[in-house]
Amino acid sequence: MSDENLTPEAPVTGQGRMDVAWGANTGDEHPDEVQRASTPQSGEIFEQLYTPWTGQLNPRWMRNWSILRHHLLGIFKKGHRPWTMPTRIFILIAFLASLSDAGMTLLSGLVGSSEFHSLFGVSRDNLYGHVLGFFPRNVLYYPIVAALLVGGVISEDRQHGTSALYFSRPISRFDYVGMKFLSVAMIQALVVLITYVLYFLAEVVAFGRGWAWMVDIFPMFLAGMIAGLLLIFTYTSIGLSLSSVSTGRFFPGIGLLAIVFGTKTLASIVKNLFEREILYLISPYDCVAHVGQALIGTQTTYDQYSWTYSLVALVAMNALALYVLASRVASMEVTRE
Repeated sequence: MSDENLTPEAPVTGQGRMDVAWGANTGDEHPDEVQRASTPQSGEIFEQLYTPWTGQLNPRWMRNWSILRHHLLGIFKKGHRPWTMPTRIFILIAFLASLSDAGMTLLSGLVGSSEFHSLFGVSRDNLYGHVLGFFPRNVLYYPIVAALLVGGVISEDRQHGTSALYFSRPISRFDYVGMKFLSVAMIQALVVLITYVLYFLAEVVAFGRGWAWMVDIFPMFLAGMIAGLLLIFTYTSIGLSLSSVSTGRFFPGIGLLAIVFGTKTLASIVKNLFEREILYLISPYDCVAHVGQALIGTQTTYDQYSWTYSLVALVAMNALALYVLASRVASMEVTRE
C-alpha cells in the first residue's frame, strides 16, 4: 500500500489502492521506487446482506415424500437417486426368478396334474419355501438384493456431504432414517411380497378358486406375509446399521452378506459336528426361518429349542442394529465428514 493511504487522516471510504513492490524489471536498478500496476488501482468492498426467507414451508409429509421418491423412482427412471445398472438388472432378475413358483402353478393348472400341483401349488410348506426357503431365495436373491440396496444409502451421504443438504432443511433425523429405511424396505418388498401376492393370484386363476377358498386360506396367507415382513425388516435394519458406520458402498454390502451367510454356515458346521443347534440363535436367517415356520404352521426344522428363543434373538438383533443406526445418524453433522 502507498504511504498516503496509511496516514491516520485518510478517510475510510471502503476503497483501497493496490500497489506492487516490483515490476517487469528485477528492481535492483531503482530500489527506492515503487512501480505502480497498470491494472485498475482501486477496488470496492461490498457488504453482503442476507434476507431471511419468509415463505411457507412444505408440510412434513411432502418433505418426507421427496426423500422416499428420490430413492424409489431411481430404480425405474433417471433424475433421482442414480442406482447403478448392475443393481437394477439384478433386482429385475431376482423379481422374475421369484415368480417361478407362480409360473409353475399356472403350468400345473394347465396340465391338470395333482402331483405337479403338490410340488408348486399353495400349501404351508410351499409358502414357507416361497418366502423363507434358503435355496435359492435366501442364497441367490434376497440377501444380495438387500446388500446392493444398503451399500451407499447412508454411507455415501457421509462420504459426499449430502447430509448437509438434508439437515440444512427442516428435516429431522428421525424422518431422514425413516424414509431411508422405508425406501430400502419397499424396494425389497417388490421382490419378496409382490411376487408372494402374485403367487396366490396364480393359484386363483389356474384353478378357479372361489371366495370360500380365499377365506379359508387367508390366515395362512397373512402368516406368510408377516414372515416376509420380518425378513425384510431384519435385512434392512442390519444393512443400514452397517451403512451408517461406513463411508463407502463396499463394506455395508459385503458385511451384510458375511453376517447372513457366515452365521448360517458356522451354525450348520456346529450342528453337523456336535449336534448342537444353539448357534442358530446368532444367525439372522435361521431366527427368521424358525419364527416363520411357527407362524405359517409348517413342520419345524429346529428341534432342540422353542421358536420363542429365536423370536427373542431376532428382537435383540434388530434392537442392536437400530441402536447403532440411530446413534450414528445422530452424530452426523451438516458438513462433509
